[in-house]
Amino acid sequence: MKKIKKSVIITGYKCNNRCRFCCNLHKRGVPESSSEKIAGEVLEAKNRGATYLEIIGGEQTIRADIVELVRFAKKLGFEVISMATNGRMFSYGEFAKDIIGAGLNHIIFSVHGHNAKLHDSLTQVEGSFDQLLEGIKNVRSLGIKDIGSNTTIVKQNYKFLYNIGYFLYKLGIRNAEFIFVDPTRGGALDDFESIVPRLSEAAPFIRSCLDIGKSNGVAHWHIRYVPLCYFEGYEDQISEIQERKIFQTEHLAPDFKNLDVENSRKEIGRVRPEKCKKCVKYDICEGIWVEYYKRYGDKELKPIR
Repeated sequence: MKKIKKSVIITGYKCNNRCRFCCNLHKRGVPESSSEKIAGEVLEAKNRGATYLEIIGGEQTIRADIVELVRFAKKLGFEVISMATNGRMFSYGEFAKDIIGAGLNHIIFSVHGHNAKLHDSLTQVEGSFDQLLEGIKNVRSLGIKDIGSNTTIVKQNYKFLYNIGYFLYKLGIRNAEFIFVDPTRGGALDDFESIVPRLSEAAPFIRSCLDIGKSNGVAHWHIRYVPLCYFEGYEDQISEIQERKIFQTEHLAPDFKNLDVENSRKEIGRVRPEKCKKCVKYDICEGIWVEYYKRYGDKELKPIR
């Protein structure tokens, strides 16, 4: 199968949420890319053969030029124009109408809790959950059917993952990503002990959430950034495995460029300790976060034989 060439453009790191775990917490001061720079990157991506464009931040929807950037991508002929977002700007009906009219056709909403109390405690913005739900409602009313979700797994929410998964399923989402928190930098690094759960403790709750997708035949109900020894039998729900089959991805940001994400990812921030070499899944597993290994070690890892 020919891989889809996907370009992910990070417009900058400014955001209207203050998520406790955000890996970009200390990048807020990095200057945002200009409209001209982003338009150039979009054009270059198209010339390199990309057919799938994802625009992210920070929170790119707070940019004054975001609708025009989407319109430009549409004119270039991208088949998919996607956006990962906290959803708050989509609660404004006119904004939702304008950006979808410009060509946005795939939206991934960040949902970190199954209720306002949990979600808002993690975004640290009161009312963000209600705005998120209003945003989902608005885009649905405008005919967008390709709606996904991202949920970051932290100490505060891992015990509620079944509830969150059930909430998402009842909400009609059939494209869900559950993402083990990245402690490489930002909020999760600063406050590691209170944010990053142990894999051995979180894994049963993650599996119970994955079972919602498995039992209901959902094609994309995936977990990301976890070792395979805790997810034997769930290999078709491991994001990295599936991505390597489907995508050839590049990341373009104000402060870095990575033109080969799938092949470089496991070398950047991830580690497979010596004991993992005995595992039959070694070649397809991307291991654990380096910072996780520094703090918690490898005693939890159990090579599959």
